[in-house]
Amino acid sequence: MQAAILLIDDHPIVRDGCRRLLETRPDFTILEAGTGTEGLAMNRRHGPDLIILDLNLPDGNGLEFLRRLHGETPSARVLVFSMYEEAAFVARALEAGARGYLTKHDDPEALLAAVDALLRGERYLGHRVAQKLALLSLQPADDPLRGLTARELDVLDLLGSGAGLADIAAALGLSYRSAAHIAAQLRTKLALRSQAALVKFAVETAPERRARRNDGQRE
Repeated sequence: MQAAILLIDDHPIVRDGCRRLLETRPDFTILEAGTGTEGLAMNRRHGPDLIILDLNLPDGNGLEFLRRLHGETPSARVLVFSMYEEAAFVARALEAGARGYLTKHDDPEALLAAVDALLRGERYLGHRVAQKLALLSLQPADDPLRGLTARELDVLDLLGSGAGLADIAAALGLSYRSAAHIAAQLRTKLALRSQAALVKFAVETAPERRARRNDGQRE
């Protein structure tokens, strides 16, 4: 039986490599989209059996597109295919509805294994993230935003809006050293290995932080 797979990634080289690998299987039909908006439209038009989604898209937040995909197609099987392997990113993607998570550092054969698993109705974690997050024990208490102070959330908001540490210090009335210290604390709490990863996390989780504030649930 043929399975239609929609690949949503803005890098042509990545799409080409994935397509070539997937096309080694004659039972796969490959569809491609370079943006989240195009991917949503193709999902509506073709109703693919599986969606491979990058979280870093040029026209919006990948997690937001993931939520929209599930809002429009609750049964959608989505495999996140990302360069980020930090547990915080994996948790956010799984909570948003992804059925699998694979990093672009995993072996190429893992992509076929992940696709087969999701098509069988199973879940899949790539080797590089499998030890960082247990699928079956993922609970709301594991929310990476839980336990952050109001000041740390303020810093996340500013990082997510593109502010640098000097801008954050000025906006919050802090010294540059204090702003840098808070950012370092955030990296430790969220198990993120770099400032770039922290900024990416701030961008990806911005919609959820806004929703919590609107609901009066800011922690």
